[in-house]
Amino acid sequence: MSLTQEVRFQAKPPATAARRSGVIAWTEFDNPAAWVVAVLLLIMPLIANGFFLIEIFGTTLILGTISLSLMFLAGYGGMVSLMQLTIAGFAGYMVAVFGVSGSANISLGWPWWLATPMALALATAFGTLGGALAVRTEGIYTIMITLAIGAAFYYFTNQNWAIFNGHTGINTIATPHFWAVDWRSDIPFYYVILATAALCYFAVLYVSRAPFGLALQGVRDNPRRMAALGFNVNAHRVSAYALASFVAGLGGVLQVWNYRQISPGSIAVERCIDILIIAVVGGISRPVGPFIGAFIFVILRTFALDFLVKLGLDGNRFRLLIGIGFLVIVFWSSDGVIGLWERWRRNVAAAEGRSRGDRGHG
Repeated sequence: MSLTQEVRFQAKPPATAARRSGVIAWTEFDNPAAWVVAVLLLIMPLIANGFFLIEIFGTTLILGTISLSLMFLAGYGGMVSLMQLTIAGFAGYMVAVFGVSGSANISLGWPWWLATPMALALATAFGTLGGALAVRTEGIYTIMITLAIGAAFYYFTNQNWAIFNGHTGINTIATPHFWAVDWRSDIPFYYVILATAALCYFAVLYVSRAPFGLALQGVRDNPRRMAALGFNVNAHRVSAYALASFVAGLGGVLQVWNYRQISPGSIAVERCIDILIIAVVGGISRPVGPFIGAFIFVILRTFALDFLVKLGLDGNRFRLLIGIGFLVIVFWSSDGVIGLWERWRRNVAAAEGRSRGDRGHG
């Protein structure tokens, strides 16, 4: 069974899936765990230093936002796209090209409040055009087309000097300053990232329960029947790519503001695969899954190198640990960490039910 076929059966509307399985979804507002996580994220600047605030939690939210766009396509549309990081990188490049950077001969010098909307609009258009090509195929061919788009853009940026400055990329990219606040300083930037990630999360959650999202899930499950009912299957799929591209573009803008530079290495093919790993490890049936996967990925990427060095191994093999962790999680749960959580909750509920039954018979 292919990955695209598998997500059709696994991904369900969050509320419906939760009620059917008897498990309270993490997205429900009456779930104490969701409130605890929300409060911790809000007060994180009070308990974390600059490194953990931006390099761990900020990066987690940025990668989670980009992976969320993949989760939306794969979980609700049954379409696995490997060009989501490419779209994010395209948005980052457009911020550098239209905005202000150290490459004055390339950047147009627009203020951030003009460069950013232009970058998002172009990134959305770029992703929508790529999606229009991808929806003409299904299964492995969709994956290959999106991967080919990502690889082509990587090689183009690596060889083009007039617009993308070749393999050196564009450095010293300007970040927002207004209301006498440097919004790239640690605490303000963290809240910008948090607000953007929360906006994307709730937008995806809302769309998944709206008529368009329900129709998209119908297209995922049985496109022929939806077409027979009068739905334009390709239009729904392309629209899904448009929304996912906008979300990925937001993540790309945050990423380029975070590092203040962008180069072809940040959109290489292996980075595109990282986004897929993040989404699958966290779980592609819930919008919260990509953020869980991103946190695991960032923790391993940040601390695995030191761990390997202490064991006397080559620190550059930290991706080996990421790969092993990926295999372990997927082996035990086809829906990632979310699946493991729900399985544990079901087992606990079943054990409590048996215990109450035994006491009742006694």
